[in-house]
Amino acid sequence: MTTIRNADTRADWAATILRLSLSILFIAHAWLKFFVFTPAGTWAYFEKLGLPGIVGYATIAGEFAIGAALFLGIATRLAALAGVPIILGAIFMVHGANGFWSGKNGWEYLGFWIAALIAQALLGDGALSLGRVLRASRGSTQPAHA
Repeated sequence: MTTIRNADTRADWAATILRLSLSILFIAHAWLKFFVFTPAGTWAYFEKLGLPGIVGYATIAGEFAIGAALFLGIATRLAALAGVPIILGAIFMVHGANGFWSGKNGWEYLGFWIAALIAQALLGDGALSLGRVLRASRGSTQPAHA
């Protein structure tokens, strides 16, 4: 069995930096919808987009849950992939019609965010993840970088 310390590589640390950065983005967007736009305002905005208002609440919950899972490094691959539909929704419902450039509230940043989420799903937890610690405590034969 590989110890956690011996399993840490540059790729593990790169995955960690990416994982923590993505977690901060998701938590920040959930925080914005909850504390600045408010749940009621988010509900109303989603209805204005032609979606049921409850989708706004689900988006807040999803963004927070994905951000928390990524921050802790629990189910990292699944959390990263779960973020892709949320970002695709933002592209198709809000930003896509504005074109590519962010100066026009476009979708290029969101496109990069999707690429980063897919990269995270491929890389796995990285170092300093609760998922890795839990696998090691169970004696999992799964690679340390998973």
